[in-house]
Amino acid sequence: MHLETSRLRIRPWSHDEADRVLDIQSRIEVVKWLGDGEPVLMNDLDEAHERIDRYHRRSEAPPLGFWAVEVRETGVVAGSVILLTLPNADDGEVEVGWHLHPDSWGHGYATEAAAAVITHGLAGGLPEIYAITHTTNTASQAVCGRLGLHDLGVMEKWYEGQSRVYRTTPESWTQLG
Repeated sequence: MHLETSRLRIRPWSHDEADRVLDIQSRIEVVKWLGDGEPVLMNDLDEAHERIDRYHRRSEAPPLGFWAVEVRETGVVAGSVILLTLPNADDGEVEVGWHLHPDSWGHGYATEAAAAVITHGLAGGLPEIYAITHTTNTASQAVCGRLGLHDLGVMEKWYEGQSRVYRTTPESWTQLG
């Protein structure tokens, strides 16, 4: 899958970018927001290559996937954007998510990339897309607000512990356009 926005390319990760994966995934300020439980930092390039292979496997069932977010002007990969089935999903619920290198924070890349993959997922037939944030992750909650996602409040459903949950559907997403 390849998508382009005005500033970004959303595409598969390349093994040539394993050093960037390692740089992103070895930072506590990034991984503390991913999943649940204790954050697990990436340790070496071998692990980065294994992770890229996993990203590719998780992208084999369109419209789902785990992609690199490349800044078109510089060619630098800002981070990742995902459209994946939620853990412990009862009905195949899908989430959009993002995690960017701190050097790419504050530029609107997460919002732009998430909007592109939400559009891609809904066009691919998904009936709804969720965004799940840690209750204290105000930066990601602000992205959800900029995206116009409906705030469903705090829940304890897919991840261990409470999360703030947002959602959009084809009907509500079209209204934003």
